[in-house]
Amino acid sequence: MFRPLAFFIGLRYTRAKRRNHFISFISLTSMLGMTLGVAVLIIVLSVMNGFDRELKQRVLGMVPHATLTDAAGSMSNWQELIDQVDGEPGFVGAAPFVNAQAMLTYRGAVKGALVNGIDPAMEAKVSIVDENMKAGSLENLEPGEFGIVLGEILAAQLGARMGDKVTMVLPEASVNPAGVFPRLKRFTVVGLFGVGADLDANLGYINIQDAARFKRLPKDSVEGIRLETADLFEAPKLVWQFANKLYGRYYISDWTRTHGQLFQAIQMEKTMVGLLLTIIVAVAAFNIVSTLVMVVTDKQADIAILRTYGLTPMQVMQVFMVQGTLIGVTGTVSGVILGVLGAWNVSAIVAAMEKMLGVQFLNPNVYFISYLPSQLQWPDVALISVAGLILSFIATLYPAWRASRTQPAEALRYE
Repeated sequence: MFRPLAFFIGLRYTRAKRRNHFISFISLTSMLGMTLGVAVLIIVLSVMNGFDRELKQRVLGMVPHATLTDAAGSMSNWQELIDQVDGEPGFVGAAPFVNAQAMLTYRGAVKGALVNGIDPAMEAKVSIVDENMKAGSLENLEPGEFGIVLGEILAAQLGARMGDKVTMVLPEASVNPAGVFPRLKRFTVVGLFGVGADLDANLGYINIQDAARFKRLPKDSVEGIRLETADLFEAPKLVWQFANKLYGRYYISDWTRTHGQLFQAIQMEKTMVGLLLTIIVAVAAFNIVSTLVMVVTDKQADIAILRTYGLTPMQVMQVFMVQGTLIGVTGTVSGVILGVLGAWNVSAIVAAMEKMLGVQFLNPNVYFISYLPSQLQWPDVALISVAGLILSFIATLYPAWRASRTQPAEALRYE
């Protein structure tokens, strides 16, 4: 079996027990540093990918990709606009809405919330709320019954349960002969939803006809329509193109104005965290430099003997490049295995720690989700692996070159 001489000697040096145990310890430390650096980089990037996925699926699945509202404040031709949307390429759904910033009260508890007036039959086209109902159904929002569907955290903060009547107060006053009174109405809790995001703590749904009546909009009018696009990132362009085709004055908005900063922050954090952790991997890789420099110093006599037997400087250089590369490859492969296993199980591990310690690391009142997500992406794993191997190889060049410069007569002078 053919084995290059440099590879054979380098492999023997790697496996051989060294007289200097400190060098062995440094080699082990370099290998463990590579392992931990690569593993942590894979796990952290997987968690960032998980946050990115949850933002798209959960938060942006609940908020509209885009909205179209009339400059007059109410929209009576909303059905015609929805029919037009159905024929536009890039759009997958549209539904009317009436929004209200309101205060909800129940037995002395008060909580501010965004209450959406929706058409239960059309809401599934633009939202995933019907897929995340914990109790009741959107179909319970019948016109004239004044029912309300609350986020499960919002309901818990109010202390309200299914069937309870909560009072909704609008920040507007009604003037009548008896004086000035706030506009309020009692609603019956007919459903609870939960998507594991901060929306569970500040969002509610009522029937669109009840909302229009409560806000005193003209008959058969709504505030606007919500639009769903096939490609989330095409929403700003598509809604702008659609609005330009319409006659009249319309205001447009899209998710980049309401939640775009959160998405950009996650992307920037992923890039910066990846860069910082790559530096950690680089530090671990360049520990190989110190390891090989010490090995070269320790093996001066061996190098001189090999040179006298006819080994060329290039072959000597290859011997130590093989040794350093093997340390890097072993550390990188071990790190990839550990990182992949960690990325697959980090959510369960954190959940178990929360249960054991009795604490919640991600409070939904602070963060937009209440658990630690993870999504392993193999392109990231491949990129990290290649980066680790390249850094390991680069780290071997100087010590190996230094070994190739060893002069046999000088090295053997005091032997």
